Amino acid sequence: MKYRILCCGLLLLFVLTGAAAANGLIQTYLGDTVPLSGYCYTSSTVYLFLTGPNLPSDGVALDNIYSRADQGGFTEVSVDSNDHWKYDWDTGSLGGRLDAGTYTVWAVDGPNDLSNLNQAQYSTISVTLGTPGIGTMGTSSTSPDITPVVVPGTLNISSVPDNASVVINGNYQGRTPLSVPGLAPGTYLVNFSRFNYEPLSATATVEAGATTEVTATLKPKTGTLVIDTTPEGANITLDGTNVGLSPVTQYRVSVGNHTVNATLEGYVPAETVVTVIADQPVTSTILLAKPVSLVPGNLTPLPVPVTIGACAGAILLFVFFRPRART
Repeated sequence: MKYRILCCGLLLLFVLTGAAAANGLIQTYLGDTVPLSGYCYTSSTVYLFLTGPNLPSDGVALDNIYSRADQGGFTEVSVDSNDHWKYDWDTGSLGGRLDAGTYTVWAVDGPNDLSNLNQAQYSTISVTLGTPGIGTMGTSSTSPDITPVVVPGTLNISSVPDNASVVINGNYQGRTPLSVPGLAPGTYLVNFSRFNYEPLSATATVEAGATTEVTATLKPKTGTLVIDTTPEGANITLDGTNVGLSPVTQYRVSVGNHTVNATLEGYVPAETVVTVIADQPVTSTILLAKPVSLVPGNLTPLPVPVTIGACAGAILLFVFFRPRART
């Protein structure tokens, strides 16, 4: 049996076969060899470690249970030019003995133990190791008179974000997340598409009695945004991030609505919303206005009739009551 458990990066893929198909769990016996394989797009090396019963909490290397992951103990596997890696895990040769029970195999694109996975791409698979009994290690043979029964497999497909259209070998299957059962063993081409996101294609291998998990992370489409102002030289922020003085050009801006703010000394700050279109340049020109000010010539003084009337009365009294000169 082959167990594909990891594809680091944008596309995550692992395959479970035989008895392992149920609930994403490998079931085998202590002393058996478990072939593991997968894909990694973000590193030239995959770092494997194991956690489980009576092991250090942060994990140990798959080939030596005394080599602790939190002390740099990993089983390092090289990734080939096709982004593929594989490792045959001999559960009977670990520098010590494992107890029967359920373990977790971790595959990471960097030397990160269980306590340090925040900045890493990783995937896991559960492995139940039982104690061998009578008849479990026997050989098998196939009679030439018996035609093997082809057991179909299943594709479980998801995407980030959800609601992506899925086409398998040219046939539309629906939108993510979805499960496609009853597939004959073989390799399938899976195409993902979603409005305003770049399309993505992946191949998935379905094996008899296996459940294959495929997860695609879609990249948003982008466009070019040119921001200008009248007058030029205004400070520009795009969605709250300073991008320079106008005119300014921003490349690979995600498709959709974005908020642009422009500020220039002596002018009223301006804000506008710009819609970026995929694969097209969009130009936004902002007209800045000077603040409204009061012009002194336009001010009209308030009337003061009482003051004027008092002055006039004083003048009249002075005229009428001025004493005559003596002759």
